[in-house]
Amino acid sequence: MRKNTKKPFVKREEADQHRINDKIISREIRLVVDGAEPQVMSVSAALQLAEEQELDLVEISPNAVPPVCKIMDYRKFMYNQKKKQKELKAKQSKVVLKEIRFGPNTDDHDFQFKLAHARKFLEEGSKVKAYVFFRGRTIVFKDRGEILLLKFAQELADIGAVEQLPKLEGKRMIIMINPKKK
Repeated sequence: MRKNTKKPFVKREEADQHRINDKIISREIRLVVDGAEPQVMSVSAALQLAEEQELDLVEISPNAVPPVCKIMDYRKFMYNQKKKQKELKAKQSKVVLKEIRFGPNTDDHDFQFKLAHARKFLEEGSKVKAYVFFRGRTIVFKDRGEILLLKFAQELADIGAVEQLPKLEGKRMIIMINPKKK
């Protein structure tokens, strides 16, 4: 008669987590108790202590010799860890890049209109990428495009800092402006 050689299906999350209670494979462990010196003892004695307190024995540092364990409420511990990770993720800020396009012969009214949009984007905390797009023969007006972008940056100097000065890349002259920290 052949034995069943299939391994039981274990979720990846469970496999990556800590060993608890009967899953601890070491014979001796170092038990860390709050407010006391760590003690080296057998797993069975530590499990008995954990049972008396109606808590779990959790292997915190499996690579130490002997492995370090702690008696705690494992579900509460995992809940607090997930909560901390969620808070850290919420505190991360994503950089949003907004683009504003000009032509080399942009009129003053259009310039003011786009300037107002850029001001709003910078106040929201977004980066602004302004560029002058040269079509066909308008490439001969490179100096106009550069003057336009420098004027744009100068108008936004109170709320934005220039990250990259006007630079020609193919048919576009680009300037990058970051919001100033408050």
